[in-house]
Amino acid sequence: MTQSPSGSGSGGARPPDAGVPTLPAVPPQSGPAEQPRSGPGAPAAATPPPVPPSPEPRRTAFAEGVDRLRAAAVTEPGRLRIIGALLAALVVAFGTVTAWQMNERSLAADDVLTRSQPLTSDAADIYRSLADANTAASSGFLAGGQETQESRDRYEKGIRAAAEGLVTAAAASDADSPSAATITELNRLLPEYKGLVERARTYNRQGFPVGGAYLRYANEKMQQDMLPAAEHLYQTENERLSADYADARPYPWAALALGVLALAGLVWAQYRNYRRTNRVLNHGLVAATATAAIVLLWLVVGHSVARSGLGDSYDRGVRSLNVLHDARITSLKARGNENLTLVARGAETTKAGDETVDAYDFEFGKNMDALGKGLDEAARLADDDTGGQPVAAATGNMKEWKKRHAAARAQDENGNYQQALDLVIGGKGATVECFDGVDASLATALGHEEREFRQAAGDGLDAMRHLPQGAGVLAGLGAAGALLGVGRRLSEYR
Repeated sequence: MTQSPSGSGSGGARPPDAGVPTLPAVPPQSGPAEQPRSGPGAPAAATPPPVPPSPEPRRTAFAEGVDRLRAAAVTEPGRLRIIGALLAALVVAFGTVTAWQMNERSLAADDVLTRSQPLTSDAADIYRSLADANTAASSGFLAGGQETQESRDRYEKGIRAAAEGLVTAAAASDADSPSAATITELNRLLPEYKGLVERARTYNRQGFPVGGAYLRYANEKMQQDMLPAAEHLYQTENERLSADYADARPYPWAALALGVLALAGLVWAQYRNYRRTNRVLNHGLVAATATAAIVLLWLVVGHSVARSGLGDSYDRGVRSLNVLHDARITSLKARGNENLTLVARGAETTKAGDETVDAYDFEFGKNMDALGKGLDEAARLADDDTGGQPVAAATGNMKEWKKRHAAARAQDENGNYQQALDLVIGGKGATVECFDGVDASLATALGHEEREFRQAAGDGLDAMRHLPQGAGVLAGLGAAGALLGVGRRLSEYR
């Protein structure tokens, strides 16, 4: 029989855990991890999960392009592609900048010829027409009931010419420009002036002295309001003309620099091709070089000729025109003041130093001094006999005018009013003959200088008229030639 194990009582078996004290629980200890045992009987170690690789930073398109460019640059085909692209870009940039800059200068030159200078002349004509109408009105008033039809027609012609000039100037001006505001003001003042003149004529024919007061008031409105506004319009248009000249004449430095750079690049590319292949010419590169050289030469010569023509149009045309316009306006002012001296009969006086003198006669003297200086300047600017002869004739008439005026003033101061009147508005031997001679001579000189201006400005505009379009077409052909020339070299590596 089987015996019970040792240590067991006869009373029966003891429970397995009976009498064995329970040990307290030990908290987990930190420390080095237990190394797995090695050997054939060691348990297998647990494999940690794989750590995912960190994603590489995303590269920009520029960085990738740089890498590709570097990779291409280490091979001859890649270098050729880069050279071809750069040459084509240079030629296209040269043509584009040339077309852009010369188009701006061409438009400015066209404005000088067809817009700003004609408007400047129109503004001067408005001033002259107003002054002429005022002069004719005073001449007709002096004639009283014997006012001639010629004097009446001259007044109406001046008013009509001024109104038509204002319409033309308004159509050519921007709605929010200073010129438009000046034109609006003149259009408002013109009917008021005409009303005052008609009242003066009506009372004068009836023999009422108040007619002279109305005429002086009309002249005051003309001298203090209308003529200064017309002069401001003339100055504004003249400033615009100067601005157009300033836009048309500067050298196109950016286009010239790009042209030199493009030619230098093309010459270098052909020299490089010769050194590597021992071939003298590459047809595509030669064609590109020829087109770039043509554009650059056209640019230099065309702009130089245009600049010279525009310079001549200003020196020989615009400057002379400005002086002649001023002289003609001054002569009209002088004639008006001469007439008003007789109309006012000493009612208007002013101080000349310590002496009290007639205001209108004093202004007449200042006008004649200014007219003499203007005619001297016009004679200096005249560059041929055709322009100089009418100025010389105007100078002779001005000198005779001063003599006759002095004689008329002497008669008036001696109380011989009718004799003074005859010496001013009478027929042969009167100052009106001298004034008409000055005005006609200046009109002839203005017509000559106007033709000189148009000829010179037209030549300047023609020199660069087709340059923008030609530069664009030739630049496109030059870029194509550069690409074809480089492409021919690339074909040798295939």
